Amino acid sequence: MVSLASIRASFLLQISIIASLLLAACAGNFYQDVDQTFGNERFKILEGGQLLTLSLDKLSGSGFQSRNEYLFGRFDMQLKLIPGNSAGTVTTFYLSSQGAGHDEIDFEFLGNSSGQPYTLHTNIYAQGKGDKEQRFRLWFDPTTSFHTYSIVWNSQRIIFLVDNIPLRVFNNQESIGVPFPKNQAMRVYCSLWNADDWATQGGRVKTDWTNAPFTVSYRNFNANGCVKVPGSSTCGSTNSLNNDQAWQTQGLDAKGRNRIRWVQQKFMIYNYCTDVPRFPQGFPSECKGSRF
Repeated sequence: MVSLASIRASFLLQISIIASLLLAACAGNFYQDVDQTFGNERFKILEGGQLLTLSLDKLSGSGFQSRNEYLFGRFDMQLKLIPGNSAGTVTTFYLSSQGAGHDEIDFEFLGNSSGQPYTLHTNIYAQGKGDKEQRFRLWFDPTTSFHTYSIVWNSQRIIFLVDNIPLRVFNNQESIGVPFPKNQAMRVYCSLWNADDWATQGGRVKTDWTNAPFTVSYRNFNANGCVKVPGSSTCGSTNSLNNDQAWQTQGLDAKGRNRIRWVQQKFMIYNYCTDVPRFPQGFPSECKGSRF
């Protein structure tokens, strides 16, 4: 008899494949879409602009940013993470504005010792204040093949997705005094860097430089959002390769709610909204009554 678990795994694999094919059909070109931020020769664009690699050695990591700034949108990137012993390393894919009181929406992948799973760290900053961490294990090995990581950001909510499966939602709750990123345009940033003072088991496991250089691969970058007009605080034309504007009002339907419930029950390993010792005076306002 086929088990429910095997049926679910097969279904999720099919969803992953379909999402990857759809993304590949509308992805941009790294030569046109991004600029290097640091790392010199550790930053490489390959395959005619379809593949980008970042490397880390003892001297430096590397990174890049999108050429455009966006005020809301959907942002997809496929990553293949460092195999083997990646302890001490951090790979990122995130949105951020600049300056004091910045906004930020983070995917961070915290490396680990050989044979141990990566930790997927998520966080949100609004007006310079973060401290909204949720951490997950993944239901697959992110080092053996590419997987799609997505951020949907609109005026109502932020949704984090992996292979089009939602794992976190942060709703706009300004009505009860919770800051929400909605006024500052953000660029997409990606980087690979050494953080062995905290990244792996709280800094207890250090980077093994005999494994360097460490390399992570990016492909199929798709920024489908409202591009900020240079020199203006407003958003101009919508930049879309596939003319799909569903991100503007995207939320979770019944299927999405079931999927996020499955992810959070099975794979969430930290939620700031349940960390009693951290908030002895009571949880932040957005945690009260929050299901996700």
